[in-house]
Amino acid sequence: MKKIILASQSPRRKELMNLADFDFDIIPSNCEEIITKKEPCKVVEQLSKQKALDVYNKIKNTEEYSNNILVIGADTIVSIDGQILGKPKSREESYNMIKKLQGNSHEVYTGVTLVWKDNELKVESFYEKTEVIFYPMTDEEITALVNTGDGDDKAGSYGIQGKCAKYIKGIIGDYNNVVGLPIARIYQEINNFNIM
Repeated sequence: MKKIILASQSPRRKELMNLADFDFDIIPSNCEEIITKKEPCKVVEQLSKQKALDVYNKIKNTEEYSNNILVIGADTIVSIDGQILGKPKSREESYNMIKKLQGNSHEVYTGVTLVWKDNELKVESFYEKTEVIFYPMTDEEITALVNTGDGDDKAGSYGIQGKCAKYIKGIIGDYNNVVGLPIARIYQEINNFNIM
């Protein structure tokens, strides 16, 4: 049985892993994120791979973990009209992001990379895409939402499970993917590759 390592300190990802009854440790990656891709789906796969490999390489030879591990790296971004929205760096940027999203539909991409060793090192990356539709919002509603700080640490400056919930008209795809981890897909992929 491999020990699962989640290469993220996101409380939302931790919660989703717990919901799926995974037994896991958290070892966040602190690698420098290097983006060389343009397509959102490729960007999240690239970043999730960097995080997973960073953590794997850090712990693969430690006494506690040795090589009997599965590292899960993940990265989530929001994309609207081909523009990638990451985490806001200021309240002004947060306001501009929500202003762009309100009354529109956009995509949320989460890339996931699984890293483990059988006879050789295995690295598998995939992504999940979910479309999210916002109701129109007034400038006052946007300002009030931004001032809660609820979206400060989230791609696109909002959390679907947080204060923004009342502005979500609908989604097409996996809800948990928008929260930050397509947990059902991860479970299926782990089984498909017969990792555990």
